[in-house]
Amino acid sequence: MTLNPATIRIKNLRLRTYIGIKPDEVDNKQDVLINVKIRYRAEQATSSDDMQDALNYRTITKRIIELVENNRFSLLEKLTSEILAIAAEHPWVIYAEAEVDKPHALRFADSVSLCLSCGNSE
Repeated sequence: MTLNPATIRIKNLRLRTYIGIKPDEVDNKQDVLINVKIRYRAEQATSSDDMQDALNYRTITKRIIELVENNRFSLLEKLTSEILAIAAEHPWVIYAEAEVDKPHALRFADSVSLCLSCGNSE
């Protein structure tokens, strides 16, 4: 059987960071909600059942947490692009996508989000 690429999804990772340009955003951490999608060829992992043959989503998530919680960002674009870079850095990754929601950024909306991707989605 020929397998399509595997998809790892990190869903609704809730973190706090400094994000924005208004004085209260610069001075106070805000909630962000992060979703990441990573596609890679997992044939080796599916046949070996060995962690060395798979992408380690725990390691990826820890790096994202460290990035978000230990830095300041003016723009969602910058934060999202740095998360995407972590998601896409392993050579096995053929496609990665990162979306960051900033809850309560607009008065009458649940959130504002920005999504970036790289690679071949097929």
